[in-house]
Amino acid sequence: MTELRHRGAKDSEPPVEQQPSEDKCSDSELKAEKDGVSDNESKVDSGVPEVPVPPDDTPEVLNKALSGLSSRWKNWWVRGILTLAMISFFFFIIYLGPMVLMMIVLCVQIKCFHEIIRIGYSVYHSYDLPWFRTLSWYFLLCVNYFFYGETVTDYFFTLVQREEPLRILSKYHRFISFALYLTGFCMFVLSLVKKHYRLQFYMFGWTHVTLLIVVTQSHLIIHNLFEGMIWFIVPISCVICNDIMAYMFGFFFGRTPLIKLSPKKTWEGFIGGFFATIVFGIMLSYVMAGYRYFVCPVEFNNDSNSFQVDCEPSELFQLQDYTLPGVLESVTGWTTVRLYPFQIHSIALSSFASIVGPFGGFFASGFKRAFKIKDFANTIPGHGGIMDRFDCQYLMATFVNVYIASFIRGPNPSKVIQQLLALRPDQQLYIFNSLKAHLTEKGLLPAVEPAA
Repeated sequence: MTELRHRGAKDSEPPVEQQPSEDKCSDSELKAEKDGVSDNESKVDSGVPEVPVPPDDTPEVLNKALSGLSSRWKNWWVRGILTLAMISFFFFIIYLGPMVLMMIVLCVQIKCFHEIIRIGYSVYHSYDLPWFRTLSWYFLLCVNYFFYGETVTDYFFTLVQREEPLRILSKYHRFISFALYLTGFCMFVLSLVKKHYRLQFYMFGWTHVTLLIVVTQSHLIIHNLFEGMIWFIVPISCVICNDIMAYMFGFFFGRTPLIKLSPKKTWEGFIGGFFATIVFGIMLSYVMAGYRYFVCPVEFNNDSNSFQVDCEPSELFQLQDYTLPGVLESVTGWTTVRLYPFQIHSIALSSFASIVGPFGGFFASGFKRAFKIKDFANTIPGHGGIMDRFDCQYLMATFVNVYIASFIRGPNPSKVIQQLLALRPDQQLYIFNSLKAHLTEKGLLPAVEPAA
């Protein structure tokens, strides 16, 4: 991916690089943005201080080993090595189970929030705005308390009802959440400083948009995980595959620029990444659909007080025969194919990851260009910050959650029973008699004749 140098550094690379994968700006583009390509742009950018550029944090070992290569190939090797390391870590946390995955999602959420808020603080810290960072982290705490409290109440209902303190917190959860947010709102109003009103409201909006993008999406990721680890792993893996394959196709074959916002992305990389991701999604889905550990919903076992992923797989994860259309039959010579239904759904997931998912990266690219920065942070050498790696994942998480709710999820009998058990005895009897009368009317239960 494209390497961005500090202001004033000479760029030895050609103006149009044959690689699409990273949302970085060239020196000439940054200079144009700083100097102003038009009067309107210069007026807009003139009041925005620049964010300090972090130093190169590539490990010294890699710098020495790759010292003889050009910057283009050096960046290629650094990104490749770190990508393999991150994929290995991803496999490791999958092995550790769903609870560890949830903790990792929470850690990634906090780090992404920190990177975005740090940009706001770096830009506006000279104005000495009171309580900006304190209130930002306080609102993060409030929103996480609300979302995770809803999740605990929904998925650990029996445990919550069993423990008195948890039952009280669950009963008044939304009121407590609102009271916490209201406290932060009042603190913000009290912190308003004359002559900085507009800027403070800018930062108030900055914090809330960040919460919407980061916290809400990470909450949806956890909900996807509870539907089955396959709904967590396949979408994330498709985004990773598309990112890698788009970079590879663009690096070696890229010729035609894709979008002005990210001039290093090419149509060759975009199209190559699309087909590679479709094939990858179908193959990965076939492998994972055969294991209960991946396809069963993540549920809490009240007897062992632990998570369990054991069930009888639904029809979605059972092999079925499908008749091929005449065109495909003439090409392949097959009349039927044996697939898991989930593999068909994986085509939709892979298509979204390849076609719409990159727009999350374009959005992040535009955000970084607005503040003339290369990356959100320098956490991962050659890759930037955590937010640089997860800008497409958050958009994907929303799509998966909506897709499950629209096409997959049905009524959950276990949750209905949990809610019934929480009712008063007279309410339970009323529901029992109503259900009995309904089933009798449908002919599913024999009619009971009155005693003589």
